[in-house]
Amino acid sequence: MTTPRIDIVHPCDLTTGDLCLWNELHARAAPVANPFMSAQFTRSIGRVRSDTRVAIVRDGKEPVGYFPYQRGRWGHGRAIGFGVSDCQGAVLRPGVELDPHHLMRACSLSAWEFNHLESSQKAFLPYATGQFASPFIDLRAGFEPYESHLRGQSRRFLKTAWAQERRMSRDIGPLRFVYDEKDPAALHALIAWKSAHYRRTGRRDPFTQPWITQLVLQLADATEPACSGVLSVLYAADRPVAAHFGLRSRTVFSCWFPSYDRTVATFSPGRILYLRMIEAAAASGIHVFDFGRGTAAYKDAFKTGDLLVHEGAMRVAGPGAALHWLRREPVRAAHRLVREHPILKGAAVRTLEAVGAMRGNH
Repeated sequence: MTTPRIDIVHPCDLTTGDLCLWNELHARAAPVANPFMSAQFTRSIGRVRSDTRVAIVRDGKEPVGYFPYQRGRWGHGRAIGFGVSDCQGAVLRPGVELDPHHLMRACSLSAWEFNHLESSQKAFLPYATGQFASPFIDLRAGFEPYESHLRGQSRRFLKTAWAQERRMSRDIGPLRFVYDEKDPAALHALIAWKSAHYRRTGRRDPFTQPWITQLVLQLADATEPACSGVLSVLYAADRPVAAHFGLRSRTVFSCWFPSYDRTVATFSPGRILYLRMIEAAAASGIHVFDFGRGTAAYKDAFKTGDLLVHEGAMRVAGPGAALHWLRREPVRAAHRLVREHPILKGAAVRTLEAVGAMRGNH
């Protein structure tokens, strides 16, 4: 293939043919067809952010790939939906090799930053500075074999979840689970719980950014096979006690925003919710249940393996790239230092909790 022609468009200007080809290419090329890499996810971001663009890679006149990104001042670029997207990169026809420097010039970017780069992204992997586990469950054989695996690997965890489920039903009222809830009140309850959790733990609340709330509400109504919103809710006595909003493709379920009612925390409703979700997801054709980047005790108990995602930034020579390095790399290095040292990590968590407590007192 000769040097490809690259056209830049806004996501909302993608044609129906582009949308179909994009999803077809991703399904053929990627190890797992993650919904965050779908054309629909990029188009949804385009509806709530004006800085989004898509580079259409062409062989002659024929599209052979798509690269979604956000472009800020001084040509500083980010992966599409940076901060909320759990899988990032370019979607290319198998066999197409992309020159990242040519791509950056075509996109007028001095830097492109990513924090959940898909492992198959050969063009950008050389610029990764860190890699992270994204725990997942292999559900290709269905739920029953997975449940047998769970009994063997996390028997105590499973027994405790069943006992808590029985106790909640007895103490609060009958339990009811809805895998794909359409009641907007349940989604708003989830957002309120999640926002309170972020504030309580001293972390930045993404829902204070209007575009993120708008994105979630928009995706809640999405029904495209490559990217559909799924709101799962556990009710006790017809009262929501735990909920999760995630995205799914035909075969991949991507966890996104889980939370629960703190007044019933002693029953571990989130654990019960996940068990019900995993069973329902398997029944609906899901092969990979992806918990997303980051370690947690419940992920370790549920998982059957780990995918890998990468963070880093590609930069081209020039003052814009130098400025990007100065703004981002010292912060990234500090975060990496804290993550890799348990004492520092513990101190950071305690500091965040103290900040959260101060917020709660004002």
